[in-house]
Amino acid sequence: MRDYPGTYRKGSTWYFRYRGHYCGKLPGRKGSPEFVAAMRQHQARIDAGHTPKPQKRTIRKLITSYRKAELPKRAPRTQKDYLRVLEYLEAKAGDQPVTAVERRHVIAMRDAQSSVKFARDCIAVMSVLMEHAIDIGWRASGSNPAKGVKKPKTPDEDALNREPWPADMLTAYRAEAPLGTRERLVMELCIGTGQRIGDVLKMRWSDIEDGAIRVKQNKTKKRLLVPPTRLLTEALAATRRRSVFMLTNHKATGPWSYRGASAAIFKVREKIGAARGGMDIHAWRHNAASELWLLGCTVDEIGAITGMSPPMVRHYTATVTQIEAARRAQERRE
Repeated sequence: MRDYPGTYRKGSTWYFRYRGHYCGKLPGRKGSPEFVAAMRQHQARIDAGHTPKPQKRTIRKLITSYRKAELPKRAPRTQKDYLRVLEYLEAKAGDQPVTAVERRHVIAMRDAQSSVKFARDCIAVMSVLMEHAIDIGWRASGSNPAKGVKKPKTPDEDALNREPWPADMLTAYRAEAPLGTRERLVMELCIGTGQRIGDVLKMRWSDIEDGAIRVKQNKTKKRLLVPPTRLLTEALAATRRRSVFMLTNHKATGPWSYRGASAAIFKVREKIGAARGGMDIHAWRHNAASELWLLGCTVDEIGAITGMSPPMVRHYTATVTQIEAARRAQERRE
């Protein structure tokens, strides 16, 4: 097959650039009659003095702007997920004008993914990209085509509706993961402080200050001082300090990774029969909020420990709130 200077391929689509000018897409397969005809038409127009108007505000340039201005503000794990989507978008639609993106395009992109997680990430990233476009004046205010697009549900519906771990499962977990193990400490840190797993894995021994643990939440940037529970205090006392991090990797050179912690916890969950039903790491945050609510703490007091906003406190305590309200109501019927 002949070589055609100026042609390049992204995904399944061919593009053409002639004498330094971007000319656009080329139809058909490389070398097909329609491909060659379109290429020659572009060449003739430029030879005749026509200069294509450059697309300054393209998806590619928007991604470059976002990566420089906004992406560094995200948590490291979020950055990693977003970068995968940004690279995908740049390959698929990098030369398209930002103003050309419509809701139907976002939906088509979502439906084209075989991975539910990647499809959800695509919607999230497209939404923040379009908001960035609005912020820098590349789209009109209120014109985010990704806003309100439904995200596909994960296969495990229970994971979308997490509830606190039952008391018997917490007892079984503690029996399987004794004091002194990382599996035990990570659980007591999550429940005892009510923090997200990402913040727990970054906790250092030096964060213990005046009988409390100093926390800076990565997601919200809130700063908290959380006194440890009795069970957490026992777990900290039983843990050997091998590095500056409370939860360190095997070589004691850095923090325990999310992947490593998740895999280790899953092994314990399998042994005690908690591998399904939404009983994962993130459900421990529900345990923390629910335990505080059952002890009579106010929404503000729960927020002071967990860093949750009042609406999030109500969300995380919804299950126990309903059960307790139903119990009190039924007692009145006796």
